[in-house]
Amino acid sequence: MESTPNLESKTIVSALAALAQESRLAIYRLLVQAGPDGLAAGKISESLGIAPSSLSFHVKELSHAQLLTSRNEGRYVIYSANFEQMNNVLAYLTENCCGGAPCTPVQFQSRKAPTP
Repeated sequence: MESTPNLESKTIVSALAALAQESRLAIYRLLVQAGPDGLAAGKISESLGIAPSSLSFHVKELSHAQLLTSRNEGRYVIYSANFEQMNNVLAYLTENCCGGAPCTPVQFQSRKAPTP
């Protein structure tokens, strides 16, 4: 089985471990929804109801796993999802899917209740 170039399994494990926590998963999903512009730390904290000190810890873990990027805009730190890294993780997980045979992607079913 061939592995994805320039991506070691330790990197994949680090990314998956970072996401295997409820608050970090929520932060990452919020930043994915925000797109490349990202969100200020205060907006993330406010949107998810996570205390700033806890947010700092979770953001550090996601950044260490290379799932987030940050930039300064004035006095604010803006965090964005690192889409390239997540695409690398997904490529690693689905590499050689279906034994090389063409397969039909499974449609994700949202857990949200349908609106009447």
